[in-house]
Amino acid sequence: MSNDATVTAADIARLAAVGRAAVSNWRRRHDDFPQPVGGTAVSPTFSLAEVEHWLRGQGKLAGSPVRERVWQTLRQATAGGVELADVLTYAGAFLLQLRADNGRRIDVPAGVPDDVPIADALADLVDERGVAEAFEFLRTRYLEHHSRRVYLTPEPVVRLMLELGASGALGSVRTVLDPACGTGAYLSMASEVFTDVEQLLGQEVDDTTARMTATQLALRGAPAEVHPGDSLRADAFPGRTVDLVVTNPPFNDRGWGYEELTGDPRWEYGLPPRMESELAWLQHGLAHARPGGTVAILMPPAVANRRSGRRVRAELLRRGTLRAVIGLPSGAVPNMAVALAVWVLRRPSPGDQPEDDVLMVDTSADPENFHKIALNAYRRYLKGKSDGTDSSVVVRIIDLLDDEVDLTPARYLPQRSAPASEGSFTAAREALEKKAAELPQTVAELSSLMQAQARDDVPMTSVGELAKAGVLQVLRPPARVRMGEGTVPLLTLDDIALGRDATGTAAPDPDHVRISAGDVVVSLAARHPVSRVMAEDVLSSGARPLDGGGRGLEDGPALGPGLALVRVDPSRTDPDFVAGWLLLGAQGARLRSSTSSARFDVRRARLPRLTLAEQAELGKAFRKLTELETALRETGELGADVLRLGLEGLGAGTLRPSP
Repeated sequence: MSNDATVTAADIARLAAVGRAAVSNWRRRHDDFPQPVGGTAVSPTFSLAEVEHWLRGQGKLAGSPVRERVWQTLRQATAGGVELADVLTYAGAFLLQLRADNGRRIDVPAGVPDDVPIADALADLVDERGVAEAFEFLRTRYLEHHSRRVYLTPEPVVRLMLELGASGALGSVRTVLDPACGTGAYLSMASEVFTDVEQLLGQEVDDTTARMTATQLALRGAPAEVHPGDSLRADAFPGRTVDLVVTNPPFNDRGWGYEELTGDPRWEYGLPPRMESELAWLQHGLAHARPGGTVAILMPPAVANRRSGRRVRAELLRRGTLRAVIGLPSGAVPNMAVALAVWVLRRPSPGDQPEDDVLMVDTSADPENFHKIALNAYRRYLKGKSDGTDSSVVVRIIDLLDDEVDLTPARYLPQRSAPASEGSFTAAREALEKKAAELPQTVAELSSLMQAQARDDVPMTSVGELAKAGVLQVLRPPARVRMGEGTVPLLTLDDIALGRDATGTAAPDPDHVRISAGDVVVSLAARHPVSRVMAEDVLSSGARPLDGGGRGLEDGPALGPGLALVRVDPSRTDPDFVAGWLLLGAQGARLRSSTSSARFDVRRARLPRLTLAEQAELGKAFRKLTELETALRETGELGADVLRLGLEGLGAGTLRPSP
């Protein structure tokens, strides 16, 4: 096979199982590191053969050169104007034929340039990983490069929804439909969870994603049928019903087809309002559920209480179709600003007596065990043994049919019990007194800031220009972070905003950006301007040995989605100075933003060109303001604890005023 394939710095990081920053360090510190053979100054490419030789000589080769060589070979096939998606389609067809022919090598599929050794490359990859895993590797790599066009549902949520569907099924689940199947997460896992499954049906609006999903399921031997197209406008399975419909549909889609679908027979529970695309998807699912079949659908919280959808919600209740609303914890589905919910519905069979209650579950108090809490609560409910807990309650339908028809679980859960310890209020009050006593000194520290005449003669630069000059680095987390699936500590946007240790977790990934003390972490969401220099004590809990030993400790927790990291050389730049100007830029982005999804471009942030001594002086002032912010936040949090514990204690009778 040809060895003239090229790789980027990110590809090298995968081969060595390190972060991209390590590759940059190698280039600076090792004179014998391979020189670029192409690309640009900002994004150079290197000879895979030379990189492989260097990594092997350094004892750093951790990944499979075969995989990288195959991927680069396929990418080179696009040089003649062929789309990468088409090349992967050809690769999928090739692997399907290879599977059918029991591993016999065949000719390169039509349409791919003959001078590209795809057949040999794919066959070598099959020898290493097997047919199905070979395509899964290629598909995963493609999705990483096109992460913005693909939305991935985390495995724990997928499994929970399938198991909820199986629990409510009358008999075994043999047929499953996902009308917005995306990359096929629900269908793939359904083929594993349901041993008696006979047919998996899927439809996906993106043609490329649909083709890849169909290929992957076929390579795994799943009895799947996947079609491209818009399920609401052009249903690929009219008249067909299944045991279980499970899906994560598009949210807040104003162009779902309201005008052209007004008289559609699927709207059995009422015409979905123009702004309620989720209720259209829900009824589409019910139309495909057989009598007694189940629908498990992921929903944003607003669907539970929007005034425009109350008539449809009321009809779902009156007919006994809605069985449970299960609130998931924040972060269970990454990249969503709100905590989602799973709605479980059952299509009534003719002659059924309508159900008279609904299960409400809120798992937000225990994010680590949300799967267990939700599934146990639903199974107890189906057995008629649900007597209510701190996280679940059975609500009579008649109590829900008011003017609002609010289906938000937390609204119906019992209030939390009184404080467990009689001294908890006293301890909280004393902590508040201590923090409040420290606050005047923190404010007094600001007296060193004096009014002065603004200077207009200081030259300005940008973070991007400093990055090009090698003064600092701007790092971003990998495109796809599998949150909640592993044990790697992960710093989230909430963590950085609240100044706390990393509370998230993620699956291992060589592309993780690990945070070190002195790094500046910045929020990319314009509506949440945050910029903070990371201290050693905040990061210490995330340090752990690297695999293989002998390479010391990883820096700290991994950088989470929605964040960027600016790593400075303290001998050339003051981190507090950089953090302060980044915060100014982030606040300016918030003022300029017109939508909630606006992003802060870190590289365009401006800052003055000053000597290191001048930077340190300004950085110290910025740090004093940051310390004031921290003190005010901590005082507010302690005050909120005192207020909560006081109210609960008075209400429970464990506190009473002294004479």
